Amino acid sequence: MAKKVLLIEDEPNIIEAIKFILSREGWEVMAHSDGASALDAIERIAPDAIVLDVMLPNRSGFDILRDLRSKASTEALPVLMLTAKGQKRDRELAESYGVTHFMTKPFSNQDVLERIRELTA
Repeated sequence: MAKKVLLIEDEPNIIEAIKFILSREGWEVMAHSDGASALDAIERIAPDAIVLDVMLPNRSGFDILRDLRSKASTEALPVLMLTAKGQKRDRELAESYGVTHFMTKPFSNQDVLERIRELTA
């Protein structure tokens, strides 16, 4: 059975790129683009890993990550956070909330694939 990745991202080009990269390697990839309902999507889909954008409509990825880590059912769920904002303070904030891996945009296809493999190994 394919492992499931939930991609929480609002940019269609990035959604398509990551879906293509991961699907080609046998992953089942679902996308969700609204921050406000992301936690509901995570509960419903029960992914093996999450790719989470920082800047989302209606709620930030940082808030979503913090809430994930505060719940026993999702506290250990692997999260790869993607952001166009690669400042040191953003990385530190993500790490303080318990991100598994932090990556800046633009990214290479190979880097995304390697990180997802690491997260679910």
